Amino acid sequence: MALKNTSLFAAFILLVLFNIVVTMKVIRHHQRLTSTSQLLSEIENARVANKQFSIPSAPLVLGAYQAEIETSDGRAANLQAFFRLRNSPLYDLAGYIVKVSDKYSFDYRLLAAISVQESNACNVIPDNSYNCWGWGIWPGHVTRFSSFEEGIDTVAKGLKEEYINKGLVTPKQIMGKYTPSSNVSWANGVSNVWGWIE
Repeated sequence: MALKNTSLFAAFILLVLFNIVVTMKVIRHHQRLTSTSQLLSEIENARVANKQFSIPSAPLVLGAYQAEIETSDGRAANLQAFFRLRNSPLYDLAGYIVKVSDKYSFDYRLLAAISVQESNACNVIPDNSYNCWGWGIWPGHVTRFSSFEEGIDTVAKGLKEEYINKGLVTPKQIMGKYTPSSNVSWANGVSNVWGWIE
């Protein structure tokens, strides 16, 4: 009789544990779905806010229709989603990064990729520096910017003038001047992040 009660108790405990495990899996799955849903919602809101398709009101003219369509390529929303996953303070500056990259005629992913390689997307930077790119930082010296925007502008201009215009266009070529003491891991890291953003 005692053996039967022990077996029943053990079966009951196993059933309770099984229910707890299943419940935890359902909760985790729900959290992942909620997180994914929130991310998709933010991307959609950013797309709408950036007016991916904008058709202004046209005057009514019989037999004719005039419209102006403004398209957006979605790069800013793409960067926002990328920065969101990393809790990056650059999240709100994704559009600015795209704009500045276009101004200097280079791929918008370069600034983001270097920021991940140098500072985990601005999560680990010298105090009050706004320097996510390791720009002008070496032992005993830290280049500080007054804002992330100033950092983006300065680094983008420097990359264009001191690297791209001089034929240093691949992560490996850039690495040779940007961080010459680094082994190939810096270039590989930048290349990998570049691919993740797409």
